[in-house]
Amino acid sequence: MASRNKKFDFGKENYYFEIRNGSIGRITIKRKEKQEAVYTFLNYKRVGKNVEWLGKWDGKKFQENEEPKLK
Repeated sequence: MASRNKKFDFGKENYYFEIRNGSIGRITIKRKEKQEAVYTFLNYKRVGKNVEWLGKWDGKKFQENEEPKLK
């Protein structure tokens, strides 16, 4: 994964994903619950947004970083 120029600290035990907006940049979305994060991520994917699942932040790296699949 490429180095990221973030302007905030990731919170432990939160789930993250990014929406890529081409040349404009990236928007990072945070959710506390996995079910809520997966639901939101898949809804963005259903409407055709370019999204990347990051996973659950443990303070040092992302865990549970396998991208959820549409059913």
